[in-house]
Amino acid sequence: MNKAKARVFEVVWLLLAVVLSAATSASPAIAQDTSRVETSAASAQFPAAQEPTKPPPPTPESSKDKDDVKITARQADELFHSVDQILDFDSKQTGLPIKREVKRKLTSRDEVVAFLTKHLNDEDTKRLRRSELVLKKFGLLPHDFNLETFLVALLREEVAGYYDPKTKTVNLLDWIPIEEQEPVMAHELTHALQDQAVGLQKWMKKGEKDLAEIKKDPTAADIENDEMDNSREAVIEGQAQAMMFQYAIAPTGRSITTSPAMVDAMQEETLTGTSGTKVFNSAPIFLKESLTFPYTYGMDFVVKLMQKGGKEKAFAAVLQNPPHTTRQIMQPETYLSGEKIDPMRVPDFKHDFKEYQKFDIGAMGEFDVAVLIEEYAGKPTSDHKSDSARTAPLALLYVSRWSSADKAAEFAGIYAHSLHQRYKKTEEVMGQSPDRSTTQNAEAESELLQGRHEWNTENGSVIIEEQGDTVLVSESLDPGTTATLETEVFGAPPESK
Repeated sequence: MNKAKARVFEVVWLLLAVVLSAATSASPAIAQDTSRVETSAASAQFPAAQEPTKPPPPTPESSKDKDDVKITARQADELFHSVDQILDFDSKQTGLPIKREVKRKLTSRDEVVAFLTKHLNDEDTKRLRRSELVLKKFGLLPHDFNLETFLVALLREEVAGYYDPKTKTVNLLDWIPIEEQEPVMAHELTHALQDQAVGLQKWMKKGEKDLAEIKKDPTAADIENDEMDNSREAVIEGQAQAMMFQYAIAPTGRSITTSPAMVDAMQEETLTGTSGTKVFNSAPIFLKESLTFPYTYGMDFVVKLMQKGGKEKAFAAVLQNPPHTTRQIMQPETYLSGEKIDPMRVPDFKHDFKEYQKFDIGAMGEFDVAVLIEEYAGKPTSDHKSDSARTAPLALLYVSRWSSADKAAEFAGIYAHSLHQRYKKTEEVMGQSPDRSTTQNAEAESELLQGRHEWNTENGSVIIEEQGDTVLVSESLDPGTTATLETEVFGAPPESK
């Protein structure tokens, strides 16, 4: 998407949500071996090679873009005047009323960069570093990738206007041609209407609970609601994206609800990188998918609601009763039907991990698992071997529940395949539960991994265990802790075969 993060006021939400997403379908817990912490330097818990560096301050050369062409004063006046017209368009299309005038401001690129860096406080940086190491543990980021530096550079490259809910101001950019900013205003002014309807800052804060930072152990309800921020962001961005597309095709007399081919073509065009989006083009798969998710799936969700219940259902009603998982965003019928999924069993974290220091905890929803599978199943095994030797000394518990035993076994096989990408040394311990079979599905040959399997790696033991519709993954945990977790997750020790 050419404008992957057009609205900058949510930068903090993005930085926190890129990794710490959630749902009821899968839950990971990442811990750090206490003994390793004690032997590390007091000022750091990770090896020096893993400590992300802070982004350098912009130099005079990097803070100026030589290709920028400033719009004239007359063009700025025209742009300001069009705000009211586009706001009225958005209000009529969404049914969200205009309660007050929206302030407007012409902003330079350097002012945007200053706005971004101002919102990256020490706490945000700490969370970013935690998220970065979790992604590296899963093999979703290269070992030398700096997430904070990347996101600041991306937002500088991608921003095309933004609405600030704190000041109630739409910020227009003085280096973007007026004809390119008008569709973006249809997007940003939708955020202004959302803000007037529900108060965006307060509305988004309901999904900001960070399970890694709360003192008490998370409950099943905490895990179930952990993906709320991602789903809410998909709602607000999906609504705004829908209005941007509707504004663009309005002169043709068509509607986004009745012109799927046109909408698909426009969406594909926005997702295709250009020579001017070098930062986005170079992003790892997980980041590309995470950055575009609220815009693509969010818009599809909104369009589906418009088709089923009109603009009231797709805008005002969903703001009052928002979805809370990415499954509901990706499969709108589950939201419309009010689907209920039983919460997953939660381990006794305080007891089971008493020898470990909690590093991160959260849930992985349908979107996260889909990208995980895309990453693991779509790359040759040689791609990431050089990265694994520098992963942080983290231990991982990852439990997922699937729609059937076959789907669970298929995922177990894909995850096992990823071990060869993520570790330099992977030696399977034979004689555990050699229940491995291959089946032909509709698209490709998939290896099903059934039962309990163990590998030795340079970072300790890896256990992948499938029982029925559930898969348990244990990485770098000691045998006693793994055995306890297996009993809690599956109810009883697995029978040897």
